[in-house]
Amino acid sequence: MTTPTEHPSPATSTSPPSVTPPPRPGLWRDMRTSEDWWAIWCGAFLLAASFAAVWWFQPAELATAIAAGEAVEVVSPLKGYVAKPGGWSHNPWDALQPKLVGIVGVFVIIGGVFAAAMALRGKPAGGFLMAFPGVFMLATVAYVLAGQEVVKAYNLEYALWALLLGLIISNTVGTPQILRPAILTEFFIKTGLVLLGAEVLMSRLLALGLPGVFVAWFVTPVVLITTYLFGQKVLGIRSKSLNMVISADMSVCGVSAAIATAAACRAKKEELSLSIGLSLGFTVIMMVVLPAIIKAVGMDPILGGAWLGGTIDSTGAVAAAGAVLGDEALEVAATVKMIQNILIGITAFCVAIYWVTFVERDPRGPRLGISEIWYRFPKFVLGFVTMSVVFSLLYANLTAGPELVDATIQGSSKTLRGWFFCLAFVSIGLETNFRELLPQLKGGKPLLLYVCGQSLNLVLTLAVAYLMFKIVFAEAIAP
Repeated sequence: MTTPTEHPSPATSTSPPSVTPPPRPGLWRDMRTSEDWWAIWCGAFLLAASFAAVWWFQPAELATAIAAGEAVEVVSPLKGYVAKPGGWSHNPWDALQPKLVGIVGVFVIIGGVFAAAMALRGKPAGGFLMAFPGVFMLATVAYVLAGQEVVKAYNLEYALWALLLGLIISNTVGTPQILRPAILTEFFIKTGLVLLGAEVLMSRLLALGLPGVFVAWFVTPVVLITTYLFGQKVLGIRSKSLNMVISADMSVCGVSAAIATAAACRAKKEELSLSIGLSLGFTVIMMVVLPAIIKAVGMDPILGGAWLGGTIDSTGAVAAAGAVLGDEALEVAATVKMIQNILIGITAFCVAIYWVTFVERDPRGPRLGISEIWYRFPKFVLGFVTMSVVFSLLYANLTAGPELVDATIQGSSKTLRGWFFCLAFVSIGLETNFRELLPQLKGGKPLLLYVCGQSLNLVLTLAVAYLMFKIVFAEAIAP
């Protein structure tokens, strides 16, 4: 049974519902109880605490040294207390032992913040505290597996191992009931996305100027809309929400966009899992194959980086693939991807409007108003945008803004964000049963949708990137 403050995922049908939406909670009550709002509060608290620690312990005369052109290193005092497992070759303990204090620190921070949030929302915090160690242990194992020397060489990231661990448990022995209070997929991922907002600085838009904006903001909506229409009109995919989540996942920026879009169109968890599985699988393939193709044909590193940034789903995978081509390609790829990441919120908002006004509207019933769009809109996206704006202002206006913001992100918030994502992937796996996914894979339509959509994405991104980076703005971006 779902409370009015939650955002359930009802079964998708081919016809819109004919009932009037139930009464919605008031804004104040929603802000005190809703998971979306609490993702904002938790993320904002963690970012504020992280920045405050850096600010309080910044080196003496930092501003003077920077004004004099001296190199000054700013390190977060939290860096030793917030960590993830490192790399190893033969003994897994080598990944844990040097980082043990930091791993325990993350466990205490996330466990404490989320337990407090659960209690303040009126949820059973005790059950969460009993279950969280088990879910956190699985996330730790995923990080350790991803850090193995051979595995790391193949760029098999923690997200894949976290998902696999959860899937193995849920599809063999079954997910233990004791773990369920800590399987908070959306709460984890939404809080992580709020933290991500601090990393997507608005100033990055100026790094490569209009070329990156054209590649990211023109191609993405064209591919998303075209892929969705292709799935509906040509492939005849019955579930519109599955069609939309796959289209957004593939065209915007992978898992983050899939989560935001799934919340906007109320996709089922099984559909979200399927979309993420397709995304992770193709991300691993593309991050290996695309750099090899770029090198083989002798493509310019700037053009190659723009192509990678606009097509590979995961930000981490984009960085890894760009690094293979060199620093120049890495800079372009990461910037294009960060510009594209800003579309997460815009995409979720547009999908919410489309879903309420077209997909779920009953022509025979009352017309749904703007209030229903606001209710459906994923509120955590507001936190993502707000954190981006706040940290962009800090970065640009404080005397030592770049050093302080970078120390905050590198010293704690980026690591915490990775843990939140890892916990979310473990939770997705624990919640997913392949027997429930099989009907969605019938006929191979979701796979065909992803392949066709990604093919269009690859061709169109390369064409627009060539036009923008090598012709229209070639002189402006020349080194």
